[in-house]
Amino acid sequence: MHKIFFNDKPIILTTKLEQEEGFKNYLLKTVDMGEVIRKLNKSKVKAVRLIGKNEDKLLRKFLKKLPNVVAGGGKVYNDRGEILFIYRNNKWDLPKGKIEGNETIESTAIREVTEETGVCGLEITKPLETTYHIFKRNGRYKIKITYWFEMKTSFKGNLYAQEEEGITKVEWLDKAQVEKALENSYANIKLLI
Repeated sequence: MHKIFFNDKPIILTTKLEQEEGFKNYLLKTVDMGEVIRKLNKSKVKAVRLIGKNEDKLLRKFLKKLPNVVAGGGKVYNDRGEILFIYRNNKWDLPKGKIEGNETIESTAIREVTEETGVCGLEITKPLETTYHIFKRNGRYKIKITYWFEMKTSFKGNLYAQEEEGITKVEWLDKAQVEKALENSYANIKLLI
């Protein structure tokens, strides 16, 4: 089973047809993504299930439904065990961004964290879950596929918010602050934390 988010409502890819209040089922093979987006956007539907036959092919078939944007990002820890967060579009988020040219996804993640926050000396410690969400850009819906990495750094310098990307704050948050930030964050970020 996979979850793709649209406005923090899940689109669940599954092989099981279930009837449940607040959910809408569609066949993955024939689904009109415009209809799914309208249903999630303008109704009380809590989630949508896209039903397919083969568990191994669900995600691949879904990703063909809309243009894909590939991104890399980081869940960065400092020496005090705090996590690096950005504040963008009135929500707490983790730094991430689109792949450029022929760079690897790991290079993308490190570059984007540095560009969006000013933090240097990043070292990837392990890959994390890949997340998916649908967004609208220039009047078209797209699927953002974000490859996340846990990182560490001993960086002690000043943090820098990349304002041209809409980032207004960059902060190291301790455990209690992370819990508070997650109250005003995205479903994908909650999954990673």
